Amino acid sequence: MTKQSIINDYSKHVSQGKTDFYKKYGMDFVMGRREGPWLYDIDGQKRLFNCHSNGGVFNLGHRHSEIVDTLKEALDELDIGNHHLMSKERAALAKQLTDSMPGDLNVCIFGVGGGEAVDLALKLSLGHTGRTKIISANGGYHGHTGLALAVGDAQYRQPFGVGSGDMVQIPFNDIPALEAELNEDVAAVILETIPATLGMLMPEPDYLKQVRTLCDRNNTLLIMDEVQSGLARTGKLWAFEHADIIPDMVIIGKGLSGGIYPISATIIREPLDAIFKKEPFIHISTFGGSELGCRVGQKVVGLSSDENFLKGVQDAGTKIRIGLDQLQERYSKFFTGIRQSGLMIGLELRDEYAGPALTKAAYDHDLLMIYANNNTSICQFLPPLTISDEDINWVLSQLDKALNSARKLRTALIAKRSAGKIVNKLRGNH
Repeated sequence: MTKQSIINDYSKHVSQGKTDFYKKYGMDFVMGRREGPWLYDIDGQKRLFNCHSNGGVFNLGHRHSEIVDTLKEALDELDIGNHHLMSKERAALAKQLTDSMPGDLNVCIFGVGGGEAVDLALKLSLGHTGRTKIISANGGYHGHTGLALAVGDAQYRQPFGVGSGDMVQIPFNDIPALEAELNEDVAAVILETIPATLGMLMPEPDYLKQVRTLCDRNNTLLIMDEVQSGLARTGKLWAFEHADIIPDMVIIGKGLSGGIYPISATIIREPLDAIFKKEPFIHISTFGGSELGCRVGQKVVGLSSDENFLKGVQDAGTKIRIGLDQLQERYSKFFTGIRQSGLMIGLELRDEYAGPALTKAAYDHDLLMIYANNNTSICQFLPPLTISDEDINWVLSQLDKALNSARKLRTALIAKRSAGKIVNKLRGNH
């Protein structure tokens, strides 16, 4: 098939909206070969260094050799498995994950994706407490399914007519707002440890500790969503470790797949599994915790929890920060700040036009970066955790060029937007 025929079929049978968007901005990239940090266009004419990693799916890069070999070997003896029966592979990964957690976070329930894992955590909170209300953060994102959608930002719910019900949103980092909403009806507070779609907003010192204290005081469960921030992205295996807290539940997804086989997990404190002790078949996921996925997950957790690997992430974060500081000084009017924990980084830019401008300029300079959807003045910067010193130097050099181009592109975007408003106003007058 030619590239154009693939684009035509994608537009007709998958998403015309996406196809039209990419055509409009000259970004008609069709994924072909992929390897390590690189994605290649299917016609071989362009390649992109992945500085987004699909929110952590490709923490270990594309087609990591050890992950690929693990899946190939697993296919010689395993299949998906049967969720009704006990499983060696599920037991092994569950033990590995719970052993990595503090306190009595000793029970692991598998799913396919992050949204499913969040849905389980929320319905378990409601069932366990007998309460009806969930608190989440404005601009947060927890998935596109059911209860996960209900606690997410309104822009994801309203087009589908989904109401928020007893789901209440408050600003992240705002303790007084949380205190004002906490009452005997609140079953759980769910937060991304670092809200990625909100623009990598870093928790203020002691914020999460104060949240933990308030939840304890109100007998409310605390759920930490580590779908993007977990599995070494911040230089620790779990981002909540930086805050020295023990959540009641932890959501894991994306990176657990190794970019090879989809799998997610909800880790819960031991007392919260009472429902499942009484009704062990009340929650099922046919493909959740596939035995193939569990074998892949074991390899991912093993690699990600290695002390030398974690040290490498921390060192890479330090080296990148030095380069970003220099770029910020050079483009200070456009590139205004840096939000960072390890290799979870948000580039603070001048205004809401700057994020889209840098996304396009980065693409033109062979970097895949995406602005934060709920704060378009922030561009997400999530390189693979396996990034080398040589790659860091190259990426920073390309980012330098992209920032220079993005300044001019931002001006053009503003002019185009202003012209459109004038035209619409004239039309309205007639």
